[in-house]
Amino acid sequence: MSDVSTALGVRLYPDLVERGGLASGLTETAAQHQLDVGRVSAPEQGRSRFTCAELTSERGTVCVGLGSQARYFMIDIRVAGEVQARGDTTDLVQVAQVAAAWRAGATLDDLTTRFPFMERVTVRPAVAQV
Repeated sequence: MSDVSTALGVRLYPDLVERGGLASGLTETAAQHQLDVGRVSAPEQGRSRFTCAELTSERGTVCVGLGSQARYFMIDIRVAGEVQARGDTTDLVQVAQVAAAWRAGATLDDLTTRFPFMERVTVRPAVAQV
């Protein structure tokens, strides 16, 4: 069994095993659907090189991970390192659509309206310890 098939699990992600991992699968999916997601990167070492993808733009980073017990994609939108929105979907095309919309200038409200599986994350200010 190859490293990619061991990391991803052939049963849950056969399409991504065939494509060499999440980052390359996301890149190919975006290209097939003519979606501009920018550069897609993955960690260079370990299992996460197959199971994680990041799409970085001037607006922030879209981080994507895989479910391990069921097939789904976890999406976090981070601005200045803080998660601003997150969601889960079973459709890789929707992941690419979220990333392309964010890159094209969609607001967090736009994303949560257009993609009901996405939700804003309420950032609470830190409470000072006395």
